[in-house]
Amino acid sequence: MAPPGSAHLNFTLGGLVAVGGAVGYFKKGSVPSLVAGLTFGGLLIGSGVLITQGESYKGHALASGVTGLMTLAMGQRFLASGKFMPAGMVATLGAAGLAYNAKKAIEWMPEKSD
Repeated sequence: MAPPGSAHLNFTLGGLVAVGGAVGYFKKGSVPSLVAGLTFGGLLIGSGVLITQGESYKGHALASGVTGLMTLAMGQRFLASGKFMPAGMVATLGAAGLAYNAKKAIEWMPEKSD
C-alpha cells in the first residue's frame, strides 16, 4: 500500500537531508554535517511514518518544526558565507517543506472542544 500523498515530500526531504549529511562527512570529514543530516533526515522520515499511520496533524507539525529549524540554521549560514551549496540549497528546501507542512498541519489541526 502506497503512503498517503502528503507523506511523500517528507520521505523525500528526509532521504535527501540524510544523504546530504553523509556526503558532507565523506567529502569534507564534517561530523556536524553527518549528525545534523541523520538527525533531521530521520525526523522528517519519522514525520512521514506518522502521516502514514493516520497521525497527519502530528506528522505535519513535526515536519514543520524540523524544516523551520533547517531553514533558520542554514539560512544564517548561507547569508554568512554567500555560498548556495550546500547551505542555500538546504535553506531553500527547508523553506519549501515548512510552507507545505505548515499548511497541511493547519488543515489537519484537531478541533477544540469547549
